[in-house]
Amino acid sequence: MTKLSINGKMIEVDLDPSTPVLWALRDALGMTGTKFGCGVAACGACTVHINGVPTRSCMTPISAAVGQKITTIEGVANSRVGKAVQAAWVAHDVAQCGYCQSGQIMSATALLESNQNPSDTDIDVAMAGNICRCGTYQRIRAAIHAAAKTLT
Repeated sequence: MTKLSINGKMIEVDLDPSTPVLWALRDALGMTGTKFGCGVAACGACTVHINGVPTRSCMTPISAAVGQKITTIEGVANSRVGKAVQAAWVAHDVAQCGYCQSGQIMSATALLESNQNPSDTDIDVAMAGNICRCGTYQRIRAAIHAAAKTLT
């Protein structure tokens, strides 16, 4: 049994230690908000926070997450910043198909946790690697700026 701290709760999973965090979340725990995109950490759909750092869960084994704090899209609104980002996403109608949006929100939240007044360049750098096939990048940027304004 492996104990993981997920969204503030200690949860045990009976999985091989090499199992990616993504599959522990989705298959073992039924937490399907974190999405499988590419499987090679290139698209960002599977982004979660590990100790506040955006991390591609498709390539991170659960053994690397033991003793760490994992936050998923299901728990991101437990923070003031996560709640502000989700509200801005709705207000700016960011999601089109929505598939990538949990990863986008996780990366945006991590950015605003460390920088509550990001420039467009800061946003571009923080969001690099989060691919949106629908092309909602302008709405993503606008939502991040809007969320930042509510935090200051």
